[in-house]
Amino acid sequence: MTDTVDKTPAPSVPPEQIKAIPVRHYGRWVAGAAVIAVLVLIGIAFSNANINYGIIPDYLTDGTILSGVWHTLYISVLAMVLGLVLGIVLAVMRMSSNPVTSTVGWLYVWFFRGTPVLVQLLLWYNLSLVFPILNLGFYKDEMNQVMTPFLAALLGLGLNEAAYMSEIVRAGIQSVDEGQTEASHALGMTGGQTLRRVVLPQAMRVIVPPTGNEFINMLKTSSLAYAVQFNELIKRAQDISSTSLAVVEMFFVASIWYLILTSVFSVGQYYLERRYARGSTRNLPPTPFQRLRKNLRLFGSFRRPEVAR
Repeated sequence: MTDTVDKTPAPSVPPEQIKAIPVRHYGRWVAGAAVIAVLVLIGIAFSNANINYGIIPDYLTDGTILSGVWHTLYISVLAMVLGLVLGIVLAVMRMSSNPVTSTVGWLYVWFFRGTPVLVQLLLWYNLSLVFPILNLGFYKDEMNQVMTPFLAALLGLGLNEAAYMSEIVRAGIQSVDEGQTEASHALGMTGGQTLRRVVLPQAMRVIVPPTGNEFINMLKTSSLAYAVQFNELIKRAQDISSTSLAVVEMFFVASIWYLILTSVFSVGQYYLERRYARGSTRNLPPTPFQRLRKNLRLFGSFRRPEVAR
């Protein structure tokens, strides 16, 4: 006699729901508390210092300070334009098959990258000790009259920047595939046309980000022009402090203006990078406002991003 087997399916039991418990990171709490403690100590030290913070807002919009801000922007933009144009020429020279031009380009970069900017500014400002008279044939004058503080600052900052920009431009040009150049030559383009119409537009994606960084750095490096008596922001702040004796206060005023300028141009640089990244990046990086919203959602939570809700 054969036993019958019950083939009725057993009732399905749903699996127990898994409850994810985030890992506690006590080290983050300790590190955060330590950082806050250091900031509090620094704040206490500055609050007890002999500094008249009340005059800082008044001097932020002072006419002398605003004049220094304008001169800082003016010399920074002009020096950056000079450095960019000359940097492109030097990059082409360094990549040339002509040994003379490539050697001259390399020597230029070697010299200006190897000497301090302050020394270069002082050399230009005291050029009359080497050449008392400037004689160009069609123009003749004393070097002291020609080499003004503005011209010394422009040459010192711009020629030094050209050495760095040449390396940035050269790296951008070399990032473009050689097949692009070969295809352009096959279409009958000259070397100059290939560089202007094919290579440089594609190299901009690599050139733009470090160029933006160099300009922001130029805004701060222009403060060295005070050594040649150019009326930029630091020089104007020192002029005020010499009469008001508010030395530290004027340094705070200058620092606030530098932070404002660099912040504004940093935002512009970011969106310019996004524009040139559209052709190579499928998913563009988040904007600063998108990052801010994300950080605000995660603020106060020390959980890992993958388990944060």
